[in-house]
Amino acid sequence: MEKSKSQYLNPYLAGVLLGLVLLMAIFIAGRGLGASGAFKDLATVSIKAVAPEHATSSTFWSSNLTSNTHPLKSWLSMEVLGVLIGGLLSGLISGRMKFKVERGARVKVGTRLGFALLGGALFGIGAQLGRGCTSGAALSGMAVMSTGGIVTMMFIFGTGYAIAYFFRKLWI
Repeated sequence: MEKSKSQYLNPYLAGVLLGLVLLMAIFIAGRGLGASGAFKDLATVSIKAVAPEHATSSTFWSSNLTSNTHPLKSWLSMEVLGVLIGGLLSGLISGRMKFKVERGARVKVGTRLGFALLGGALFGIGAQLGRGCTSGAALSGMAVMSTGGIVTMMFIFGTGYAIAYFFRKLWI
């Protein structure tokens, strides 16, 4: 007997719940949500393991190594770990846990994964240059009515809509 898949949460309710999570993060931890800093922490630890001299002498990497606590014990690293565990549990509980590549009918898996990797890398570089990802700069920034957060969100969505036309064949 196959377990039936549960329905997705209502998107309006999910948005309200996300807002409450963001409010609680600001209230309890004194900071908003974000993820890109956790990946910088992971990269810092990886660089230090492979090339410790370079990590300590580099201005970029050493700034993450100056505190007394391990970089992966940061708030952001724990948050991302919680998101990964929560997503895994949600997939298991709802019966949606399976590995597949979402793609257009005429697009090969390798092409889709290549563009996903390229897009993720570009977004990661943009998050570093912009000093935050969509969660940190845009979502948390907008929650505190930051002009930078509002402008960031406008540019993220505007750029996505402008470029989507050129990459639509990956989905059609």
